[in-house]
Amino acid sequence: MPAYLIQHPSEQRREDILVEDPDLELTFTGGWAVFADGQGICLAIPGGQGAHIQRVDEGQEQGPAPDR
Repeated sequence: MPAYLIQHPSEQRREDILVEDPDLELTFTGGWAVFADGQGICLAIPGGQGAHIQRVDEGQEQGPAPDR
């Protein structure tokens, strides 16, 4: 089951959000990151807000990226 970690820039002083609903689908449209399910939009984040969205799959190893 995919999950998404949403991190906001530190100067915005917002908490990170972990989205773990298997029914939600992430799309990008019109400068927005939109999480929606069969009933409609659940969360929308404007692109200019500077948030970072990272997909985190179950069982995925969390650690630094390997050196190249």
